[in-house]
Amino acid sequence: IGTGKYNNFKETRSAIDASESEIVTVAIRRINLGQSSDEPSLLDFLPPNEFTYLPNTAGCYTSEEAIRTLRLARELLDGHNLVKLEVLGDPDTLYPNVIETINAAKILIADGFDVMVYTSDDPIVAKELEEIGCCAIMPLASLIGSGQGIANPFNIKIIKDQANVPVLVDAGIGCASDAAEAMELGCDGVLMNSTITIEE
Repeated sequence: IGTGKYNNFKETRSAIDASESEIVTVAIRRINLGQSSDEPSLLDFLPPNEFTYLPNTAGCYTSEEAIRTLRLARELLDGHNLVKLEVLGDPDTLYPNVIETINAAKILIADGFDVMVYTSDDPIVAKELEEIGCCAIMPLASLIGSGQGIANPFNIKIIKDQANVPVLVDAGIGCASDAAEAMELGCDGVLMNSTITIEE
Protein backbone atom coordinates (compact mmCIF):
# COMPACT_ATOMS: atom_id res chain seq x y z
CA ILE A 1 0.00 0.00 0.00
CA GLY A 2 1.17 3.53 -0.71
CA THR A 3 1.74 6.19 1.91
CA GLY A 4 1.03 9.33 -0.13
CA LYS A 5 -2.05 11.55 -0.44
CA TYR A 6 -3.27 11.22 3.13
CA ASN A 7 -4.08 14.36 5.13
CA ASN A 8 -1.48 13.57 7.79
CA PHE A 9 0.70 10.73 9.11
CA LYS A 10 -1.90 9.74 11.72
CA GLU A 11 -4.42 9.13 8.94
CA THR A 12 -1.74 7.24 7.00
CA ARG A 13 -1.21 4.93 9.99
CA SER A 14 -4.95 4.31 10.36
CA ALA A 15 -5.29 3.36 6.70
CA ILE A 16 -2.25 1.07 6.79
CA ASP A 17 -3.56 -0.66 9.91
CA ALA A 18 -7.00 -1.14 8.33
CA SER A 19 -5.44 -2.60 5.18
CA GLU A 20 -3.31 -5.07 7.16
CA SER A 21 -0.58 -4.47 4.60
CA GLU A 22 2.92 -5.53 5.59
CA ILE A 23 4.74 -3.52 2.91
CA VAL A 24 4.51 0.28 2.62
CA THR A 25 5.91 2.15 -0.33
CA VAL A 26 7.26 5.64 0.26
CA ALA A 27 8.01 8.40 -2.26
CA ILE A 28 11.41 9.58 -1.02
CA ARG A 29 11.10 12.90 -2.83
CA ARG A 30 7.74 13.69 -1.23
CA ILE A 31 7.60 12.16 2.25
CA ASN A 32 9.92 12.97 5.13
CA LEU A 33 11.93 10.06 6.50
CA GLY A 34 14.29 12.27 8.40
CA GLN A 35 15.75 14.32 5.57
CA SER A 36 13.87 17.35 7.03
CA SER A 37 14.64 17.38 10.73
CA ASP A 38 12.16 20.18 11.48
CA GLU A 39 9.15 18.26 10.10
CA PRO A 40 7.29 15.15 11.32
CA SER A 41 8.83 11.91 10.06
CA LEU A 42 6.83 8.98 8.71
CA LEU A 43 9.22 6.72 10.63
CA ASP A 44 7.62 7.91 13.89
CA PHE A 45 4.19 6.74 12.75
CA LEU A 46 5.20 3.62 10.80
CA PRO A 47 8.26 2.22 12.61
CA PRO A 48 10.50 0.12 10.34
CA ASN A 49 10.40 -2.73 12.87
CA GLU A 50 6.64 -3.05 12.21
CA PHE A 51 6.57 -2.67 8.42
CA THR A 52 8.70 -3.49 5.41
CA TYR A 53 9.59 -0.19 3.76
CA LEU A 54 9.68 0.00 -0.02
CA PRO A 55 11.22 3.38 -0.90
CA ASN A 56 10.29 4.46 -4.41
CA THR A 57 11.40 6.97 -7.01
CA ALA A 58 8.05 8.63 -7.74
CA GLY A 59 8.63 11.91 -9.53
CA CYS A 60 11.90 10.87 -11.18
CA TYR A 61 12.21 11.32 -14.95
CA THR A 62 15.79 10.17 -15.53
CA SER A 63 17.83 7.18 -14.46
CA GLU A 64 20.26 9.55 -12.72
CA GLU A 65 17.49 11.07 -10.56
CA ALA A 66 16.17 7.64 -9.65
CA ILE A 67 19.60 6.26 -8.71
CA ARG A 68 20.42 9.31 -6.57
CA THR A 69 17.01 9.10 -4.83
CA LEU A 70 17.40 5.43 -3.92
CA ARG A 71 20.93 5.91 -2.66
CA LEU A 72 19.54 8.62 -0.38
CA ALA A 73 16.82 6.22 0.75
CA ARG A 74 19.42 3.61 1.64
CA GLU A 75 21.21 6.16 3.84
CA LEU A 76 17.98 7.30 5.52
CA LEU A 77 16.92 3.70 6.22
CA ASP A 78 20.28 2.47 7.52
CA GLY A 79 21.40 0.37 4.58
CA HIS A 80 17.97 -0.85 3.42
CA ASN A 81 18.34 -2.36 -0.06
CA LEU A 82 14.76 -3.31 -1.07
CA VAL A 83 13.46 -0.54 -3.36
CA LYS A 84 10.82 0.23 -5.95
CA LEU A 85 12.22 1.74 -9.13
CA GLU A 86 10.01 3.87 -11.32
CA VAL A 87 11.28 6.27 -13.97
CA LEU A 88 8.50 8.28 -15.58
CA GLY A 89 8.44 9.34 -19.19
CA ASP A 90 5.55 11.78 -19.27
CA PRO A 91 4.26 14.17 -16.58
CA ASP A 92 0.66 14.01 -17.79
CA THR A 93 0.13 10.25 -17.98
CA LEU A 94 2.99 9.19 -15.63
CA TYR A 95 3.68 6.39 -18.10
CA PRO A 96 7.05 4.73 -17.47
CA ASN A 97 10.14 5.43 -19.56
CA VAL A 98 11.30 1.85 -19.99
CA ILE A 99 14.67 2.78 -21.52
CA GLU A 100 15.63 4.92 -18.51
CA THR A 101 14.15 2.27 -16.20
CA ILE A 102 16.34 -0.46 -17.70
CA ASN A 103 19.44 1.75 -17.44
CA ALA A 104 18.72 2.55 -13.79
CA ALA A 105 17.95 -1.07 -12.93
CA LYS A 106 21.32 -2.25 -14.23
CA ILE A 107 23.22 0.28 -12.13
CA LEU A 108 21.16 -0.22 -8.97
CA ILE A 109 21.44 -4.01 -9.10
CA ALA A 110 25.20 -3.75 -9.60
CA ASP A 111 25.21 -1.47 -6.55
CA GLY A 112 23.60 -4.13 -4.37
CA PHE A 113 19.96 -3.03 -4.44
CA ASP A 114 17.05 -5.46 -4.53
CA VAL A 115 14.94 -3.83 -7.23
CA MET A 116 11.19 -4.18 -7.58
CA VAL A 117 10.45 -2.39 -10.84
CA TYR A 118 7.44 -0.43 -12.14
CA THR A 119 7.10 -0.89 -15.88
CA SER A 120 4.71 -0.96 -18.80
CA ASP A 121 2.64 -4.05 -19.54
CA ASP A 122 5.03 -5.05 -22.34
CA PRO A 123 6.02 -8.72 -21.77
CA ILE A 124 9.33 -8.31 -23.61
CA VAL A 125 10.40 -5.42 -21.39
CA ALA A 126 9.22 -7.27 -18.30
CA LYS A 127 11.32 -10.31 -19.20
CA GLU A 128 14.38 -8.15 -19.86
CA LEU A 129 14.01 -6.49 -16.46
CA GLU A 130 13.86 -9.91 -14.82
CA GLU A 131 16.94 -11.06 -16.73
CA ILE A 132 18.82 -7.93 -15.58
CA GLY A 133 18.16 -9.13 -12.03
CA CYS A 134 15.05 -7.31 -10.76
CA CYS A 135 13.55 -9.24 -7.85
CA ALA A 136 9.93 -8.40 -8.78
CA ILE A 137 8.15 -7.03 -11.84
CA MET A 138 5.39 -4.44 -11.34
CA PRO A 139 3.52 -3.83 -14.60
CA LEU A 140 0.90 -1.10 -14.66
CA ALA A 141 -2.75 -2.11 -14.88
CA SER A 142 -3.50 1.31 -16.35
CA LEU A 143 -2.25 4.84 -15.77
CA ILE A 144 -1.18 5.85 -12.24
CA GLY A 145 -4.12 7.21 -10.28
CA SER A 146 -6.60 6.63 -13.12
CA GLY A 147 -8.66 3.91 -11.44
CA GLN A 148 -9.31 2.42 -14.89
CA GLY A 149 -8.53 -1.15 -13.85
CA ILE A 150 -6.54 -3.67 -15.88
CA ALA A 151 -6.48 -2.28 -19.41
CA ASN A 152 -4.73 -5.29 -20.95
CA PRO A 153 -5.25 -8.47 -18.94
CA PHE A 154 -3.76 -10.55 -21.74
CA ASN A 155 -0.35 -8.91 -21.37
CA ILE A 156 -0.47 -9.15 -17.57
CA LYS A 157 -1.15 -12.89 -17.93
CA ILE A 158 1.77 -13.30 -20.36
CA ILE A 159 4.09 -11.43 -17.99
CA LYS A 160 3.01 -13.63 -15.07
CA ASP A 161 3.24 -16.88 -17.05
CA GLN A 162 6.82 -16.20 -18.20
CA ALA A 163 8.10 -14.74 -14.93
CA ASN A 164 10.31 -16.53 -12.42
CA VAL A 165 10.00 -13.67 -9.93
CA PRO A 166 6.90 -12.21 -8.24
CA VAL A 167 4.59 -10.09 -10.40
CA LEU A 168 2.63 -7.33 -8.66
CA VAL A 169 0.13 -5.18 -10.53
CA ASP A 170 0.99 -1.53 -9.95
CA ALA A 171 -1.09 1.54 -10.86
CA GLY A 172 -4.62 2.00 -12.10
CA ILE A 173 -6.50 -0.24 -9.68
CA GLY A 174 -9.86 1.44 -9.09
CA CYS A 175 -11.88 -0.99 -6.99
CA ALA A 176 -11.80 -4.32 -5.21
CA SER A 177 -12.86 -6.24 -8.31
CA ASP A 178 -9.79 -4.90 -10.17
CA ALA A 179 -7.57 -6.28 -7.44
CA ALA A 180 -9.46 -9.57 -7.58
CA GLU A 181 -8.94 -9.71 -11.35
CA ALA A 182 -5.19 -9.25 -10.87
CA MET A 183 -5.15 -12.16 -8.44
CA GLU A 184 -7.25 -14.28 -10.83
CA LEU A 185 -4.62 -13.63 -13.50
CA GLY A 186 -2.11 -15.19 -11.11
CA CYS A 187 -0.39 -12.05 -9.87
CA ASP A 188 1.38 -12.28 -6.54
CA GLY A 189 0.10 -8.95 -5.25
CA VAL A 190 -1.34 -5.53 -5.98
CA LEU A 191 -0.06 -2.08 -5.06
CA MET A 192 -2.74 0.46 -4.18
CA ASN A 193 -2.84 4.07 -3.03
CA SER A 194 -5.23 6.42 -4.87
CA THR A 195 -8.08 3.92 -4.65
CA ILE A 196 -7.92 4.22 -0.88
CA THR A 197 -7.03 7.87 -0.41
CA ILE A 198 -9.23 9.64 -2.96
CA GLU A 199 -12.80 10.15 -1.85
CA GLU A 200 -15.53 9.91 -4.46
